[in-house]
Amino acid sequence: MTYSIIIPVYNRPDEVEELLLSLTQQTRKDFEVIIVEDGSTISCEDVCNHYAGILDLHYYSKPNSGPGQSRNYGAERAQGKWLIILDSDVILPEGYIEKIDTYLSSHEGKMAGAFGGPDRAHHSFTPIQKAISYAMTSFFTTGGIRGGKKKLDKFYPRSYNMVIRRDIYQQLGGFSKMRFGEDIDFSYRIVEAGHKTALVADAWVYHKRRTDLRKFFRQVYNSGIARINLEKRHPGTMKPVHLLPALFTVGVIALLLLFALGLGLYGCGEWLDAQGLRPTDNMHQGIGFALIILPLLPLLLYSLLIITDSTLRNRSLRVGLLSVPAAFVQLTGYGTGFLHAFWRRIILRQDEFTAFEKNFYV
Repeated sequence: MTYSIIIPVYNRPDEVEELLLSLTQQTRKDFEVIIVEDGSTISCEDVCNHYAGILDLHYYSKPNSGPGQSRNYGAERAQGKWLIILDSDVILPEGYIEKIDTYLSSHEGKMAGAFGGPDRAHHSFTPIQKAISYAMTSFFTTGGIRGGKKKLDKFYPRSYNMVIRRDIYQQLGGFSKMRFGEDIDFSYRIVEAGHKTALVADAWVYHKRRTDLRKFFRQVYNSGIARINLEKRHPGTMKPVHLLPALFTVGVIALLLLFALGLGLYGCGEWLDAQGLRPTDNMHQGIGFALIILPLLPLLLYSLLIITDSTLRNRSLRVGLLSVPAAFVQLTGYGTGFLHAFWRRIILRQDEFTAFEKNFYV
């Protein structure tokens, strides 16, 4: 057995069915599939039973412990030389396994201990899902660090699309008990142990992500928290690109405060004029008008950049327009989580468990 595909699942039977269907369409078949139901209240067992006669599929159900520990549970039962870690909300193009085979047969692939691929939106995804996908993969939002051709930091394999040799997985003890950021933590530990990692750009997956902006905000907020915890666990891994969402968030708040001040000054000047309580010069209105317009300019210019790039990339103006709120949610969600964690972990010096027990542990 060459590959064991490990998929933790929590309340996503419909998405699991889409993923399993895509696995039946692979051009290479030398793999087993291990589904680990992580304490779901909506089981995917019936879906798995349907595909059990089509795929070499093994279904397990266990109490909830989070995705990292569920992957470890699956890895303990895996037979393949290579473990392919996927999220349950991905769909594979039919040549995915073949691309991995091709990479492993190359000189670079023979030296790799772990690698991963990028993600993208499927044509069947809703406009908001495509917008969220854009916000997570664009150079103008995340710096391309999740597998883009242009990137501001080294690529580290992530759990939605990660391949690792089983003996290395066992040597390192698998994923830690971090609730969020456990995949980057694992990638850091792989590199720190002296193993090579790589980005295989051709081995991409379709990734559904969240279905609305509220859930998306919570996801990226937790990712911002994870970034600080990762720096505490692996000093020196934080790069300038990781600071940008926090700076963006502070900048947006400052611009909105200036905008509110401008509205106040302009309104105050209008009221004083109406009451005849001051000369009729327009100094207050002029300052107020400037403070209303100037803070909006950088926000409008950034929004225009996002609309243009996303529209061209997705060939849809609607997705381009939706990408603006998605980009702002991605940056400010991550930024506020980052700032929250910075306050608690760096300023107050709380330990990881005390600071974020509800966020990071199940």
